[in-house]
Amino acid sequence: MEENLRFVYEKEYWYISAFINTTKFIGETKAEEIEALLLDRLKNLTENDLKKAYKYIEKSPNAEEKKRILVSMAKSIAIECDWEPFFQNFPYTDENNPYTVDNKDLTYNTLGYFKLEVEYYRDEPYQKEAIPPDIIQQIPFISIDILKEFSKKEDNQYLLLDIKSPIYVFVISKKLKPMEIQWTEETIAKYKKTIGIWTEAYSGQWPDYSDKLYKRRTKKNLSNRLSELQFIQRNSGFIYMVQKNYESEFGYINQVVLGPTPEIRAVLFALMSINNSLDTLFMKRYSDVFMSLEQIEEKTKNLRFLRGMIHTKMSLIWGELDWNPRELYRRVLTHLLKIYRIEVIIKRVDTKFKTLYDTLQELYTKRDEENQRNTKRAVNFLSILFGAGFILEFANSLGIALGWDPVDGITRVFHTLLTSVLGVGFVALLGFFIYGKLKTKRLEYGHTVDAVIEDDNKNIILVKRRYAPYKNKYALPGGFIKYNEDPEQAIIREVREETNLAVKIISKIGTYDQKGRDPRGKIVSTAFRCRLAKDISMLQEGEDALRVEIIPIEQLKNLEFAFDHNQILRDAGVLN
Repeated sequence: MEENLRFVYEKEYWYISAFINTTKFIGETKAEEIEALLLDRLKNLTENDLKKAYKYIEKSPNAEEKKRILVSMAKSIAIECDWEPFFQNFPYTDENNPYTVDNKDLTYNTLGYFKLEVEYYRDEPYQKEAIPPDIIQQIPFISIDILKEFSKKEDNQYLLLDIKSPIYVFVISKKLKPMEIQWTEETIAKYKKTIGIWTEAYSGQWPDYSDKLYKRRTKKNLSNRLSELQFIQRNSGFIYMVQKNYESEFGYINQVVLGPTPEIRAVLFALMSINNSLDTLFMKRYSDVFMSLEQIEEKTKNLRFLRGMIHTKMSLIWGELDWNPRELYRRVLTHLLKIYRIEVIIKRVDTKFKTLYDTLQELYTKRDEENQRNTKRAVNFLSILFGAGFILEFANSLGIALGWDPVDGITRVFHTLLTSVLGVGFVALLGFFIYGKLKTKRLEYGHTVDAVIEDDNKNIILVKRRYAPYKNKYALPGGFIKYNEDPEQAIIREVREETNLAVKIISKIGTYDQKGRDPRGKIVSTAFRCRLAKDISMLQEGEDALRVEIIPIEQLKNLEFAFDHNQILRDAGVLN
């Protein structure tokens, strides 16, 4: 009997968290751009756009029919996009991408989300009955790829979309076939497979899913009515209402169920953004210290200020749980805080702040000790110089007392010698202070090396980054130059550490110091063209690499690179 029960699709809501800078553009204007872009691209999908979706659909029964439905849905799509500011005056700087194209700090002042009301077959409602639940996720997946391209445009540099997470999809239904059902615990258990497929838009639908899994999916029906179902999962939600309730009360459900979901999700996005920025500052702290302690501390203070603002916002939300009379609203808030693990993440961020501040204090202490040692050396040196000056004056006075001739050759030589010693000493002392200043200035920069390694078969060796920034992006093998190490030594060492390969340097490609090329700070990279010194069979990723790959040159244009490594490859003549 379960197979005969079908929910009929009505519409859906998409939510995408974002930071924007309202001094650069109006959020509503950007919402109009997103709406027009998605309508145009989705109604005119190319084979390349559909490639990933088709690959997924091919795993399921009736694959060809589902492909046809997917294209038909896209052509019929209606979208209305609005910008919803949630947290204004929220000054966030993205440490993982800190500079604009004109080298100014990349800052935002508003946290919010884009709300998209999406409907397929608006003008042909009878077609909605043919929409299977396992197709629901495909168009949001295609859309997130479109928005990734959109976010890279120069005029969108002050828009930071949460494109690492899936688009949140809330699916709405107001019709059941063949009959309406009273949703008691027994009937939910009876139809748990059908309900479970609709409640998890991103889960994938395979016939061998366990009974335990479907029980977990249908465990938390938030509705307190027998005529409704309300499920909120981490990346998607599902609401079923009988038609009369939908017409009279969906506005209320929109307010107390759909409304809080993107708000708590935006808080999660802000917390994870702060967490990622802290990770970047940690890397700056440990990567041979190429940013001054004062800069790191100032940036950490700014992030602490934002964390305090989030604490304030969360206090208001927790307050809602204490006094708000609407039982459903309290249940929804409690559920959202649990599935997004907000309290756990706040504690984790708090711990990371404390750890970073402790390490900064250690560095300040070490620097103070070093400054004291240098000051002591300088004072001792000055004492020697003043002592030499005293000896010179004493010699002059003694000579006068003994009646020595000031122009006498021996006296003149002695006087000149002491004067020269004093002069050299003062020059050396001045040089010592200038060297210290230059050394301090140089430590504000990081110095790295990158290797373009081409084998005999026109392949390039690339690594996929394990850590931020540019996590999961392709990069050239390389890394930071160690103290007292020259670039040539560094490139051979780094290539071995990241790929387990031995290389020889062919030539230097260039030096790259464009501001903003590396989100971790001011980093200058020297790039080398290299060749393999031994067999490639030893290829193996190191600790910093997720994996190391051999990529044919003709495929490089399809990859997404970290930093400015695509420019290095172009300068090396292997990428057009």
